[in-house]
Amino acid sequence: MRVVQHETLSEEDRSVLFARGQPLDSIGPGVQEIMDAVRAGGDDVLRTLTERFDGVRLAGLQVSPEEFDEADRVLDLDVREALVRELEAVRTFHEAQLPQPQPVETAAGVQSWREWRPIERVGLYVPGGRGAYPSSVVMLGVPAVIAGCSQVVLCTPPSRDGSVPAATLVAAKIVGIHRVFKLGGSQAIAAMAFGTQTVPKVDKLFGAGNSYVTAAKLLAFPECSIDVPAGPSELLIIADDTAEAAWIAADLLSDAEHGPDSPAVLVTPSIGLAERVTQEIERQLETLPRRDIAREALQAHGRIVLTRDLDCAAQLADEYAPEHLEIICEAPRRILALISNAASIFLGPHSPNAAGDYATGTNHVLPTAGYARTFAAVSVESFGRLIQVQELSAEGLASLAPTVGALAREEGLEGHARAVETRFRGAQ
Repeated sequence: MRVVQHETLSEEDRSVLFARGQPLDSIGPGVQEIMDAVRAGGDDVLRTLTERFDGVRLAGLQVSPEEFDEADRVLDLDVREALVRELEAVRTFHEAQLPQPQPVETAAGVQSWREWRPIERVGLYVPGGRGAYPSSVVMLGVPAVIAGCSQVVLCTPPSRDGSVPAATLVAAKIVGIHRVFKLGGSQAIAAMAFGTQTVPKVDKLFGAGNSYVTAAKLLAFPECSIDVPAGPSELLIIADDTAEAAWIAADLLSDAEHGPDSPAVLVTPSIGLAERVTQEIERQLETLPRRDIAREALQAHGRIVLTRDLDCAAQLADEYAPEHLEIICEAPRRILALISNAASIFLGPHSPNAAGDYATGTNHVLPTAGYARTFAAVSVESFGRLIQVQELSAEGLASLAPTVGALAREEGLEGHARAVETRFRGAQ
């Protein structure tokens, strides 16, 4: 894992540090071609693309009731119980997010408030390929159910034998999702965005994936809304000499094992910590099952950045705008106050990113690649919208008439002024 000095950071190292995922302009044309093909050819094209990219020719695109039953039968009890515990924590955290009407009287006789309404049709994408991610089913499905979405569909890539991992199907079942399709990548996003003979069209897309999935979501945006640009997982850690090197190394590896395009970065003023973490990474890699993936990620995207002090570390982290940010130092809340741009923050030595991935109740579907500057984590609010409502009494409207009349005429909109004033002419 390369160690670099912040103050003398070369353009090459800076480019590597801030370049996350494949540039969308380089893959956009290919993704657009796939999406156009799905739009034109529907299910037949989906089967062809699934055979090309996933290595399986599917007879049916939708998971059958029998496949749900088989998943129930074969899944280990400890995994099922863990999924239930995750669901309970996610539900507890997200139920508190459901907006409640709070009427405000902006003037005498003028009441304004916001009414919550769920998005009716939502599509969830859960990645696969290198592994199963049933936790992401819970992270997306629970807030959708709490929000009140009436139609929820889920797409996830099939294995080479045409099956979907049992844990993924059981997670869908306990959440309450019954329409699951064996589709991955850009073609899955296209299917949900445009609709096919089998896959229903949705109003909003949710879920993380690789750079191709992110590109597809962005290209689908004119057709339907999206949650966040969520690409390859990324972690940045701010730490000082009080941090345990073995714990820092383990956290960096937990992110790097996601995939070869997953950045893992340590920012620290401590040369000693940097050296110890480097040694620990090499030691822990020897026994990590996904060590080849993690090593490739660290070589391509891993960096240890030495800064003058923790304030400089916070400044760099804020510029980076990470998906996951761990702050492990003597006074983590002081550093927290310096951070404006991060999607999910983990404070102190006993708050590893891995806990947030599965068990704290917070959502792990997050903006990546710097989008944390303007996007937030997926939440209940992501699955609906707030409609403004106003109710005026005659007296309330009368009190606003001078304001409306003066501003409407200043803007050359006489009809606006008359729309208010005509209501009082008969009473004059």
